[in-house]
Amino acid sequence: MLSLKWLRGGGGSIINTSSVCAFIAVPNEPAYNASKAGVVSLTRTTAIECAKKNIRVNSISPGLIATPALLKFGDEKLKEMIAGGAPIGRLGKPEEIAQVALFLASDESSLITGHSLVADGGWCADSHVSL
Repeated sequence: MLSLKWLRGGGGSIINTSSVCAFIAVPNEPAYNASKAGVVSLTRTTAIECAKKNIRVNSISPGLIATPALLKFGDEKLKEMIAGGAPIGRLGKPEEIAQVALFLASDESSLITGHSLVADGGWCADSHVSL
């Protein structure tokens, strides 16, 4: 249930964080894959419930992003992941995902709700990628 604070404010934008793993099954990660697919489903359902209250609900599904958690794998494993991942041939940057969030939070995306915006450098578009 939404708090009254949101309703008194006249609307807004909720942005959930998912992953490309909601759309691509990464081997040996069934719980993670399922949880990220659940975030996408929650986003869609909540968007329907919130639309009449002028609240947009979307999610961002990043691919491989150069975060401390990913960088801990080391250079060789990262090269392997990049080679099997995004067609653009590099990791995404945290600030690129921040720009996606800023767009979804802005009035520029006023018609977008119930959507999971994939920011993955083309990973989901390529049927030959793997980890």
